[in-house]
Amino acid sequence: MVAAKTRDVFFSFWLITVGVLIVGCGSSVEPVDVVLHNGKIITVDELHPEVQALGIRGDQIVVVGTNEEVDAYIGETTEVIDLEGQLAVPGFIESHGHFLGVGNAQMQLSLMDVQNWEEIVAMVAAAVEEAQPGQLIRGRGWHQEKWNPLPERNVEGFPLHDQLSEVSPNNPVLLTHASGHATFANARAMEMSGITSVTPDPDGGEILRDARGNPIGVFRETASRLLRGASADATPPDPRRQAELAVQEALAKGITSFQDAGSSFETVDLLKNMVDDGSLGIRLWVMLRESNEALAARGKDYRMIGYGDNRLTVRAIKRSIDGALGSRGAWLLEPYSDSPESTGLNTTTPESISETAGWAIDNDFQLCVHAIGDRANRETLDLYQRTFEANPDKTDLRWRDEHTQHLHPDDIPRFA
Repeated sequence: MVAAKTRDVFFSFWLITVGVLIVGCGSSVEPVDVVLHNGKIITVDELHPEVQALGIRGDQIVVVGTNEEVDAYIGETTEVIDLEGQLAVPGFIESHGHFLGVGNAQMQLSLMDVQNWEEIVAMVAAAVEEAQPGQLIRGRGWHQEKWNPLPERNVEGFPLHDQLSEVSPNNPVLLTHASGHATFANARAMEMSGITSVTPDPDGGEILRDARGNPIGVFRETASRLLRGASADATPPDPRRQAELAVQEALAKGITSFQDAGSSFETVDLLKNMVDDGSLGIRLWVMLRESNEALAARGKDYRMIGYGDNRLTVRAIKRSIDGALGSRGAWLLEPYSDSPESTGLNTTTPESISETAGWAIDNDFQLCVHAIGDRANRETLDLYQRTFEANPDKTDLRWRDEHTQHLHPDDIPRFA
């Protein structure tokens, strides 16, 4: 359960709710470990939707009822938490997020609430004042569709890098789109990465350019990988610190379980170590994000269900067939209305994902494919259907289509 002390502070418990007793008055009962009382507790039980108090023994909620009824279970060692009339609800489950990314976002400029491009430029200018020359400046959260007004000079609504580069001539700047599917780079970052007007677009990515063919600073999808030179000399963020900050941020928002949409073998090793030393204060369900070659070599070794008192489960694979709509990377059946030459990007070929599907079904892993555009969703449904038809004995696979944002009407019945 999660009990709100204020708007932003939560008590958090991670419990298996089985065998709950709705109590009447009794005389001799076994004390519980923890009691929450004097609150407005939502039980998600149609017969008893709200109670004043509950008692916890071990990892189970064993009793709910009125203050008087549950107080009968208080013993000498029982921890008693007075909710002071506040609301308590079951912990929230994040059904699709990027766990280390949540922590990493706490370590850079937050651009989620900016109103326009000028505000971002000002934030970077302030960061440059605090930084050493040459120090990498990172930020995340900008979305051009939220800006009012749009930059006067723009390509498809995206600003040119000139203003940003002017305030950061000696510092590489990399600003990640809110979707995570595009990066904005200043001139110094592009220079350090060897980006010029003749740099070709990579497979599954695009460098956005002006009318003369010069990069404006926006790198879509796999093109963001071309900017690695900008961070070559920077100290990489500490993954454990990222995980610790992610736990703090999740619990502060009442999230007690998190479905992590794509982590490496190394990240799973870290999370497993945190379970072992008791520092992973959240339950994680993790999708592996590795190449087909890496999965074939090591994937089976990482399958685990309920490791460490149900703290960590790894039994899914993440692949991405397209990008995001906001960065014009979603793979569409027809061109974008505001970018008529583009139908988006296919970031991983259907053939490669079909190979992943074969490995997943042979090794009892769920497959989770990021698909946002209608073409991306159709291709995902097609390859799922081919795999299912080739393996009629496999049932209850629970494979996932992540996002399912835009669908052709003909494809909607195929989800049934």
